[in-house]
Amino acid sequence: MNSVKDIWQKVLDMLATQLTPTAMDTWFSDCVPEELDDCRLILCTSSELKQDIIQKRFSDRIKAALYELFAADFEIVVVTEDELSEVVTAKTENSLPEMAGYTFDHFIVGNSNRFAHAAAVAVSQNPGKTYNPLFIYGNSGLGKTHLLLAIGNAIHEREPKKRIVYIKGDEFTNQLVRAIKNGTTEEFHNKYRSVDLFLVDDIQFIAGKQQTQNEFFHTFNSIYEAGNQIVITSDRPPLDMPTLDDRLRTRFEWGLMADIEPPDLETRMAITRNKAAQLGLVLSDDAVVFIADNITSNIRRLEGVIKKLTAYKEILNEVITIESVKKAIVDVLKEGIFTPTPDIIIRETARYFGISEEEIRGQSRSKNTAMARQVSMYLIRTLTDRTLDSIGEQYEGRNHATVLSSIRKVENLLQTDRNTGIIIRDITSNINSNDRARV
Repeated sequence: MNSVKDIWQKVLDMLATQLTPTAMDTWFSDCVPEELDDCRLILCTSSELKQDIIQKRFSDRIKAALYELFAADFEIVVVTEDELSEVVTAKTENSLPEMAGYTFDHFIVGNSNRFAHAAAVAVSQNPGKTYNPLFIYGNSGLGKTHLLLAIGNAIHEREPKKRIVYIKGDEFTNQLVRAIKNGTTEEFHNKYRSVDLFLVDDIQFIAGKQQTQNEFFHTFNSIYEAGNQIVITSDRPPLDMPTLDDRLRTRFEWGLMADIEPPDLETRMAITRNKAAQLGLVLSDDAVVFIADNITSNIRRLEGVIKKLTAYKEILNEVITIESVKKAIVDVLKEGIFTPTPDIIIRETARYFGISEEEIRGQSRSKNTAMARQVSMYLIRTLTDRTLDSIGEQYEGRNHATVLSSIRKVENLLQTDRNTGIIIRDITSNINSNDRARV
């Protein structure tokens, strides 16, 4: 693995192509890289003048160089020797930004999630030794990401120098693609294969992407063989991902699989009270029961109702009554009706087939692209109310006859080819996952 000094030297080499030798010598000759983690590079220089100049004039160039190496954004912190110990100490006292607020204390435990919660706590107390990997699965909005990040928070609080990485499955793919394009795969390997705790959210997005799965396989092996902890979440168990490589499926099943079910009434009531208390909202018992009785399958929608009621109180200065609660629930349920746009459908289809949106919309006749285009047309037709002509406009002006022919091809394949059904199901699930951030 490259040391921080090796990486800094690569950054200096990049800067040398943009700056004069005099500028390099003046500002960077005694600049020392002290620490490089997942989101920050700390540089130490000899004077306040150099600190000010490097931070103001050159930090953007340094960020760009690091992005070229890692396909990730970094914060640049420049300090003098007197400030160095203070900055490093401050770093260890702060949680990683992705994990702020996600703790076990804020997680409401009920019958539907008790097993997954207990497993997550056990992993946080003995990482790499108990249940490795831990695979948590369940429908959207039930608390998988909360448990994932609570593990990270607990370990970070106890051992702040542990290297923790959190990433979503689709972002792992995106970063790998950029690394291949930029010729920085070695840096990509170094970034992920040497972590102490690897937190992967929504792993289902890598299924069917052969190059991503191959990279993830080697990443998994490196972390596991080093005795470090892996925690994964998904909207389904490995067995229900037919396009997932068998060797990955086997590894995901090595440790412990824990599912989360929709919460029962008592748990929903407890979550409602907890979320209201966090927002400073006092609800009557009748209001709590009414909310919990009507929002049954998605914790995010419970949160949406509480936020709506908080807005009524703060903005409209309303007293919270049962009528207010009913109105809030109706509003959130209306907001929760998710109809994907053609852009979302094309994006998720392109991501599934490992091609660009431009290729799907364009004139490429390659077999893989043609299949992706036909599938996306079929999905727009079945998941939206778009006309054939309107669908054709999404694909560089193809006419309704071409769209209809594509849709019928997919319909025929669904009758004769099992894999087509799997493809449609998986892409549809990925499309519906876009509903997560809306409540």
